[in-house]
Amino acid sequence: QVQLVESGGDLVQAGGSLRLSCAASGRTFSSYAMAWFRQAPGKEREFVAAISGGSSITYYADSVRGRFTISRDNAKNTVYLQMNSLKPEDTAVYYCAAKVTVVPARSSGQYAYWGQGTQVTVSS
Repeated sequence: QVQLVESGGDLVQAGGSLRLSCAASGRTFSSYAMAWFRQAPGKEREFVAAISGGSSITYYADSVRGRFTISRDNAKNTVYLQMNSLKPEDTAVYYCAAKVTVVPARSSGQYAYWGQGTQVTVSS
């Protein structure tokens, strides 16, 4: 069982930056691939970024590539999402998710554990 707690969501102006954090419980954090998803009001949850257990593989959605960076610190059981050049269309609840293998994926169905989400609002 893995418990995930996100933090760092806020209200920010367009063009600004935020860093989201996701703290995970357990002693085998490095054996999990981690990902960030987001869900805007009235829309389906969508993939944002993913990272392998050892950080050698990262995936990004086309909409965030070049602006967002996913990283992890296995010593701290934490995964991060650095978000730069934010746009109003990035407004959503951002969720952290853990997959029970080191290889990441873009599909939400492959992630077994989810956090409660953190709100990111980008004003124009």
